[in-house]
Amino acid sequence: MLEELLKYDTELFLFLNNLGSEYWDGFWLFVTHKLSSIPLYLVLLYFLWKHFQWKGTLLILVCVAVMITTTDQLANLFKYILFERPRPCRVEALQDQMRMVANGCGRFGYFSAHAASSMAVAVFVGLLLRKYYTYLPFALLFWAVIIAYSRIYVGVHYPLDIITGMFFGGMIGWLFYKAFIRLSFRA
Repeated sequence: MLEELLKYDTELFLFLNNLGSEYWDGFWLFVTHKLSSIPLYLVLLYFLWKHFQWKGTLLILVCVAVMITTTDQLANLFKYILFERPRPCRVEALQDQMRMVANGCGRFGYFSAHAASSMAVAVFVGLLLRKYYTYLPFALLFWAVIIAYSRIYVGVHYPLDIITGMFFGGMIGWLFYKAFIRLSFRA
């Protein structure tokens, strides 16, 4: 059953990865780059400061830093200790069937830290700001999905890597939100 799931995952990866074209490669390389989200982060920082003032915003920033560290370390645990599943760009049998758009490729990919951290931020910040900005949580979830898809587009993750990363990121973002609310009411 696991082999069949991985076979379908590979087929879906090839389908999604091959939807791309040279025309869009630059856009998706920009989207997948970690620094491309800085303008969004600055807007979110302003929104957080506006509603939580400096003390609350600093606490939120500490939570976000710990949350992203948590998602990254959990992804590393899965990648390098538990599963060691090679990224598609490392599988020789796929080289002539896929589009490799990324400039580099790590060894293992299950699960995607990009997908996990972007989803964690989307859930955490979206929940914090939802009563002030009704549609912001949906926009942030859309942003996280776009970041996640970019990893398939550039050829460095399978869909299962992305889905698992988004699942863990969503759970971690929700847990940090609950912890933040609990800490806020105690203060």
